[in-house]
Amino acid sequence: MSMIPSFFGSRRSSFFDPFSLDVWDPLKDLPFPSPSFPRDENSVFVNTRIDWKETPEAHVFKADLPGLRKEEVKVQIEDDRVLQISGERNVEKEDKNDTWHRVERSSGKFMRRFRLPENTKMNQVKASMENGVLTVTVPKEEAVRKPGVKNIEISG
Repeated sequence: MSMIPSFFGSRRSSFFDPFSLDVWDPLKDLPFPSPSFPRDENSVFVNTRIDWKETPEAHVFKADLPGLRKEEVKVQIEDDRVLQISGERNVEKEDKNDTWHRVERSSGKFMRRFRLPENTKMNQVKASMENGVLTVTVPKEEAVRKPGVKNIEISG
């Protein structure tokens, strides 16, 4: 987790998060397209936001995915401890008689990836979706007891 607070609220930035695989783009939140990471607003979920918190028992990810059904979302874990959340929202069918005045809802594919710490139970991951919020829970291994201090006698 980053130790640097966000300038735009109380949430922490993932810029220095060693577990995040996201590519940091300093221009991503500006109202014009970023030349460093081109995006087509109609073909990508530009603002798929995911919260990641750690409790004593688990790592919990929550993603806001309004309007998506669980069949449109995929949660996968790769062998090298990478959690991948992806999905797709299809474009609404157009009728020739419809007149669109504004189109602001995104459609298309999205994907977010997070490297999980070593203390996770990869075979016990659970995911649920309720009211457009995906919750992925990754249980943690019980804390390994550290050995006590052992003094070593110095010879000579």
